[in-house]
Amino acid sequence: MNIWFFNHYAVPTSLYPLARPYHFANHLQQKGHKVTIFAASSVHLSDKNLITDGRQMRAKRVDGIRYVFLKARNYEGNGLGRILNFFDYTIRLFTQTGKFNKPDVIMATSVHPLTCVAGIILAKKYHCPCVLEIADLWPLTLVEYGAMKEGQLVTRALYALEHWLYKKADAVIFTMFGGKEYIQDMGWEKDVDLDKIYYINNGVDLGIYHRQQKEDWLPDEDLDRKDTFKVMYTGSMGVANSVQDILDAAILLKEHKEIQFFLYGAGYQEEDLKKYKEEHHIDNVHFKGRVNKRFIPGILSRGNLNMLTGPSDRVSEYGMSMNKMFDYMASGHPTLSNIQTRNDIFVDNHCGMTIEEGSPQAMADGILKFAQMDPTEYETYCHNATETVKEYDFGYLTDRLEEILKKEVEEK
Repeated sequence: MNIWFFNHYAVPTSLYPLARPYHFANHLQQKGHKVTIFAASSVHLSDKNLITDGRQMRAKRVDGIRYVFLKARNYEGNGLGRILNFFDYTIRLFTQTGKFNKPDVIMATSVHPLTCVAGIILAKKYHCPCVLEIADLWPLTLVEYGAMKEGQLVTRALYALEHWLYKKADAVIFTMFGGKEYIQDMGWEKDVDLDKIYYINNGVDLGIYHRQQKEDWLPDEDLDRKDTFKVMYTGSMGVANSVQDILDAAILLKEHKEIQFFLYGAGYQEEDLKKYKEEHHIDNVHFKGRVNKRFIPGILSRGNLNMLTGPSDRVSEYGMSMNKMFDYMASGHPTLSNIQTRNDIFVDNHCGMTIEEGSPQAMADGILKFAQMDPTEYETYCHNATETVKEYDFGYLTDRLEEILKKEVEEK
């Protein structure tokens, strides 16, 4: 098959760590398919742009994958500039894709809904199926984070657009477990074919992960100590990540000197969190800063318990698909989460626990439970994490994706 991926942020992973499209493309090519990733030239969360001249498009092969970068302006924040960047990318999907050989199938990813609109319209033009990949629930995510309000005209319009996308797509792949439940809760199942709704979560390339775990090593005396129970957090540090809860739990565990917290990552709340640590003399918390993702496997291998923190809201209710979840499981250690969801991968597979949201005491109790757990029970959690993550290896996930794409091509 000649497969086109429309994904706004899917630049090479050396520039922005969105690994899912790269891994899918890599494994599909190994199966003999031809894959082209159409991405915006602007690199998210940076001032880099991969087109700095008058060209509207630039094709380049990177790490064996063919990328087509579509000219899109740089922006900062979430204001008008970012919205115009969305339109730049979408317009050039219409004006530039005709320069390439006709696809057998288009997979359009909903980083924003305009990409999916373009995918559906262009698939009709090229007489091929369009499979939508839903990574975010728009506009529900915006409503839950306060960027929009229910009942507003623009909110109702986005819900109507979302409904239209699900009706017109040949198939829809959600990255969270509860896609069908979401459609049913919205009352859209009457004109959306639930048999064409699929689920492929995020995952991890275990071959790459295990190689990095052995070869990419950051020396750190704190991590190499054998007399401590190491609680690990990796990722962004913003309000939505609830890292504050970890610091508050650490305060409650200060008397347990053997329990130490290691926080890797950065974000706009980082300095406030560091100031809070100093003001409250939280000596058992260590901010390690942002590190290259290739070092994460080696870092997590030296921990004992991984922390997944965030809000419990109507979005998380339908399932979670954060990349770090699978890095955590691949580390072979249990995860403690405070995010409530209908489909809890950690609880359902007995490779972690989920506690009450927003309760430092519940978090402290959960950490202490793992720290003082009988070794045999603890090893059971570790074993289950190692076994469960095999179902989320990108080789396995790509087999599922290939099956769906082939089915839609054959039925078109």
